[in-house]
Amino acid sequence: MARTIYDKTTRALLKDMLVSWNLQTGQVFTAARAIQWFATNYPKLKPGSIRAHLVQAATNDPSRLHHPSTNTTDDILFKVAPGEFRLYEAGKDPAPIREMVKGDIAEQNIEEAESARECTDETNLPGSTEFLLEKDLQRYLAENLECIEPGLKLYEDEDLRGIEYEAGGGRRIDILAVDRNGAFVVIELKVSRGYDRVIGQLLRYMNWVRRDLAELDQKVRGIIVCRSMSEDLLLACSSMKDVELFEYKLSVAVTKVPALQLPE
Repeated sequence: MARTIYDKTTRALLKDMLVSWNLQTGQVFTAARAIQWFATNYPKLKPGSIRAHLVQAATNDPSRLHHPSTNTTDDILFKVAPGEFRLYEAGKDPAPIREMVKGDIAEQNIEEAESARECTDETNLPGSTEFLLEKDLQRYLAENLECIEPGLKLYEDEDLRGIEYEAGGGRRIDILAVDRNGAFVVIELKVSRGYDRVIGQLLRYMNWVRRDLAELDQKVRGIIVCRSMSEDLLLACSSMKDVELFEYKLSVAVTKVPALQLPE
């Protein structure tokens, strides 16, 4: 687990906040109010970190699945609307989301596959050099960030990890990393062809990190990873010093195994 800034973890301080408010069943509070409470009492914690912990504590927010440390002690809030929460009521509210069941995974994979087909003009034929789903690319890179750049590591916020990192308004950063110089690296993934429209999304995430996570002198960079780049994307990024482009390639080798010789 990453080092904590204060004697208590942020998830513990979040519970202290609720106690200090004497929050009653059914009372709704906003993420903005929580951020203000932390700014007053624990000013070293960044708004982005607080939002991420609110997501982890919200029993009905699927994004909590991206934080593997989530457990029953985090089942304290219920998300009633974007940026609005109340106390979780066991027995009344739906059971907390703690893992994705088979049906959920199958449905998610179908949706992602359909989305990938809509965003590409090429067919995924046998022997294809691209990942079928963006989640597969995300998972691989999150575990092998050094294949992009030596010293690149997944960002950790105490026990939260930089995969699908909450970036406000229900938006999530594909991978949030830190380089060997301590700079934030926002990584946006496209499983197939990358077009210039991804630039607006990446820049939004980079500026959100600058505003809500980074220290005043901490650099923020952006990386786009896709199977191939459009000319429009190459042109759009040609004058952006803080944005780098990467193409990935897959290689699969199949070797025939000799038949086992059995005695006659």
